[in-house]
Amino acid sequence: MSRVKVDEVLCVILGGGAGSRLFPLTKERSKPAVPLGGKYRLVDVPISNCINSGMKRVYVLTQFNSASLHRHISQSYKFDPFSGGFVEILAAEQTPTNSSWYEGTADAVRKNMSHLLNHPFRYLVILSGDQLYRMDCRQLLECHIDRDAEITVATTPVGRGGVAGYGIMQMDADSRIRRFEEKPKRPELQEELKLDRQWHARLDIPGDEPRWLASMGIYVFNREALTPALESGQTDFGKHIIPSAIHDRRVFSYIFQGYWEDVGTIRAFFDANLDLASLQPQFSLFEGKIPIYTHPRFLPPSKINGAKIANSLVADGCVIDGAVITQSQLGVRSMVRADCDLNRVVMMGSDYYESEPPSAGLPPLGIGKGSKIFNAIIDKNARIGEACTLSPEGKPDQLDGDPIYVRDGIVIVSRNAVVPDRTVF
Repeated sequence: MSRVKVDEVLCVILGGGAGSRLFPLTKERSKPAVPLGGKYRLVDVPISNCINSGMKRVYVLTQFNSASLHRHISQSYKFDPFSGGFVEILAAEQTPTNSSWYEGTADAVRKNMSHLLNHPFRYLVILSGDQLYRMDCRQLLECHIDRDAEITVATTPVGRGGVAGYGIMQMDADSRIRRFEEKPKRPELQEELKLDRQWHARLDIPGDEPRWLASMGIYVFNREALTPALESGQTDFGKHIIPSAIHDRRVFSYIFQGYWEDVGTIRAFFDANLDLASLQPQFSLFEGKIPIYTHPRFLPPSKINGAKIANSLVADGCVIDGAVITQSQLGVRSMVRADCDLNRVVMMGSDYYESEPPSAGLPPLGIGKGSKIFNAIIDKNARIGEACTLSPEGKPDQLDGDPIYVRDGIVIVSRNAVVPDRTVF
């Protein structure tokens, strides 16, 4: 039986960054509000992890382009008024004592302490807003309680390619963290930080390749440890708070070995979305007992008129006419017309249906007849005309051409874009 009392837990999801690595998807929305999987938003993943763990007191911290995130959360997460549950936004705000925006992950929590401390929590669980994973947070809390920890850092073993992108730590035989280095670049330092071989056997890690223990950006703080940790004025958990705390606090590692993907870059976001549509996705959306929650919509079923579709996801309310769609994902209300060819396309769909034909010279919502699109992300409410060809082939990995961009070798058609008939990009 679980030792965790969920009414002693308060959850905070960090989503305040500008999301520059996901530009242009974050041009008009905050990073947690970026659509995912055809019908969800990035923020739905950590919120669902909290809810599925029985933890229903959740704050989301944000500051950039937060209007659509406010709307999504207010429309999606409504609890029984007698349950005490909530999912609420805490946006950066000016106060008599603070006029600056969030300057880092720790600073975001510090500037909201007056709100957080109004709740009688014993443990604060801090989660990232741009990761794809399923975690039972009760197991994380049980580990924290069993070790009499003051701070616990969720970690995951990574290969050599991931070392320079994460906070890397070393721990002793009891899982207590003894060293923490944020995004180590020097090869000799990376060699020093390798996971001890005894842990390979204990964690049942296959093969002989070395592993490193990476921070997932997920933390548990005892209430008594939180305020002193933040009083230093340091601004970031990974760069400052955790490296300082390991010297005078009981800081432990909780090792998570399930699927976990940081989708904070265009390439990672694109690949993770396409994997959702694969035959055996690493992150399955078809888990009845641990679903991903989102805004409930009242849309008709999708209508497919003679199309050929393989290894793809099609969300609610789409209309597909005689197209060929391969290894792709179509978001809600996507319109794909006859003779289109879509290969490795993440189409986010539309926020509305057009009840009348568009103005003269303006293509209708969706993708026009005879268009061919390869290796692309099509943001919401885009209008792509007839006989267009969009592909990153022969183009640099980074290219700005508003409303069409290239990032990480992927074409991105920006939100509300209008692409005229017969455009070749």
